[in-house]
Amino acid sequence: MMRALMTLARPALLTLPPETAHEIALKSLEAGLFPRPSKEDDKRLSQTFWGLHFSNPIGIAAGFDKNGRVPDALLQGGFGYAEAGTVTPRPQSGNPTPRVFRLIQDRALINRLGFNNDGHEALYHRLVARQNAEGGKPEGVVGVNIGANKDSVDRVADYTAGIHRFHDVADYFTVNISSPNTPGLRDLQAPKELDTLLRAVLQARDEYLGDKRENLPVLVKLAPDIAQDDLFSVLDVLQQQKIDGIIISNTTLSRQNLLKDKEGHTIAQAKEAGGLSGAPLHKRSTIVLAKAYRHLGGSIPLIGVGGIHDGQSALDKVEAGASLLQLYTGLIYEGAGLLDSIKEELAQKMEATGNQSLSGLTGSKAEDWAQCDYETETTP
Repeated sequence: MMRALMTLARPALLTLPPETAHEIALKSLEAGLFPRPSKEDDKRLSQTFWGLHFSNPIGIAAGFDKNGRVPDALLQGGFGYAEAGTVTPRPQSGNPTPRVFRLIQDRALINRLGFNNDGHEALYHRLVARQNAEGGKPEGVVGVNIGANKDSVDRVADYTAGIHRFHDVADYFTVNISSPNTPGLRDLQAPKELDTLLRAVLQARDEYLGDKRENLPVLVKLAPDIAQDDLFSVLDVLQQQKIDGIIISNTTLSRQNLLKDKEGHTIAQAKEAGGLSGAPLHKRSTIVLAKAYRHLGGSIPLIGVGGIHDGQSALDKVEAGASLLQLYTGLIYEGAGLLDSIKEELAQKMEATGNQSLSGLTGSKAEDWAQCDYETETTP
């Protein structure tokens, strides 16, 4: 019944301003008004990485629950893990509104939010409250996506501050250096700057390993707009620094694959500045994912995100090299039923191929995807 009601409500939410609809979704989750899975996850969907158990490979991407208001509602709703953030040391309001634009025909969004969030202290206290919940800490993996304030004079210090603040409440960290909406942030993806940043972040992380924590994984989230000539240099730095995982990818500045109006012109919303997410990002981000998987030889677990809108697009990510997945924009257009579709597609594929875990599918078509050019999104 709840799933049916949510399905009926989705068209109404699409008539509201995007940020208003998003706030309604968060309040509904806070109030417990969300569909629960009708059955337990297929055991074959479970995996363990970095000492963390994922009941299924599907996570909610950063940006949905920036301030850690509803991680447990998301886990109860069928996600295998949740990622809070992006969070910055000091609260910031982000860029002026309007700053989120729907491209409904494309099943896409453009956003230039600019790391709007309540800051470290607000998120920390919510996650502490979660740990101290009656009956003990709820089950499920919850990561924290850390970033830098727009006006920061020392961005490296902002990232290490995130490690220090959340080391006792985060199951893992994601270093977000790939948002296009904070000026200069993507410069941190340049190999030299990236090496400097990661040395500092990992040094901060290592302070808490040993007696305090057995593991505290650090992941890095990359943009799909890194020049192909530079991608492997970036990946080499991540491998040399022994980063635990890589998320591919963030939103794109590209406007390829968008539908045109009847006169052949790009619709007005598509001309807005910001990062594009949703179905049109699928091919580009999947090609980058496959190139990374092939270059790294599967040595670092990859999380595939960008343009997942049905079971097949999720399977594409796995076959291109993803061990885990993340969603956001697809949920806006497809609703909570998207989780069921993905789980069913993955289970059916494992059944058809005789695999007892997703690892047997991971990277199985990476070579094919990696042959494509992601800047032009064409095959050789």
